[in-house]
Amino acid sequence: MPTLTAGKIAPAFQLATTTGESLSLQEALGKGPVLVAFFKVSCPVCQFTFPFLERIHQQFRGAGVQIWGVAQDSAPDATRFARTYRLTFPMLIDDRPYKTSREYSLTTVPSVFLVKSDGRVEISSEGFSKADLLAVQKSLAQSSSVTPPALFLPAENVPAYKPG
Repeated sequence: MPTLTAGKIAPAFQLATTTGESLSLQEALGKGPVLVAFFKVSCPVCQFTFPFLERIHQQFRGAGVQIWGVAQDSAPDATRFARTYRLTFPMLIDDRPYKTSREYSLTTVPSVFLVKSDGRVEISSEGFSKADLLAVQKSLAQSSSVTPPALFLPAENVPAYKPG
């Protein structure tokens, strides 16, 4: 597990998106929970995980839930990544020396944190974890009164875990 575990306060941050907009975690939490997913475009486990995060994004659009990808790459590279994997949620840029990633004590990517409105981390996950993504979906469903469809389809061969 990442050092920033469930129950801890998520460090505040403000980062630019690939489109130049500035997003603040503290401001966003005033509207509801935020799922923060750190990644690198060259990471195969990130490439596997992010389409499932897009499904969660689509399931909870308009329900006060935000999903942010935080790239440890350039804006053009993050934009290509989002286009390649058909991601519609914001991509933020954590430039070198990766200040925000360090504040979250990352040891690997992808690292995913579900931050609730009170600023506390509810779910902290490294790599691809089917159980953790299902827990994220369940928590968001409970807090938003949305009944989402299945996250993983029966025909998909989805492993329980892939290390980052």
